[in-house]
Amino acid sequence: MSVETVRVDDAVLRRPKTLGAGATVGDVRALLGDHVHAALLVDGSRLVGVVVREDLGEGPGAAPDGEPALPLARLEGRTVRSGTPLGDAQRLLGVSGLRRLAVVDDAGVLVGLLCRKRRGDGWCTDAGVEARRRERAGRSA
Repeated sequence: MSVETVRVDDAVLRRPKTLGAGATVGDVRALLGDHVHAALLVDGSRLVGVVVREDLGEGPGAAPDGEPALPLARLEGRTVRSGTPLGDAQRLLGVSGLRRLAVVDDAGVLVGLLCRKRRGDGWCTDAGVEARRRERAGRSA
């Protein structure tokens, strides 16, 4: 099966970590510190923004932890519609330099997270994410 016939829905994480729309910059920093590359901000089930580390800034110009995160978030270039061919999403990731795209339906409801593996040789899976979580929990016990 080619990436032109496979859809993003076939490759998404169905249970990505999310934060509510009222999350603070500190909440996002805490989430991004947990092997997460994109904070998905949701209002109910609707995706309202995606925040990546670069949005938070560094040093003296960094966004304060107590500030709302939503004004730093964006959707453009960080989302793709459900049903999009996987090849189109791969091209968008290549152009943006990102490894994550939120997948939304026509109403903006979060379907999942398309997550390219660090090595670039495939896609993250819910089972793989859960296995890494258990492994990290075992090391910290």
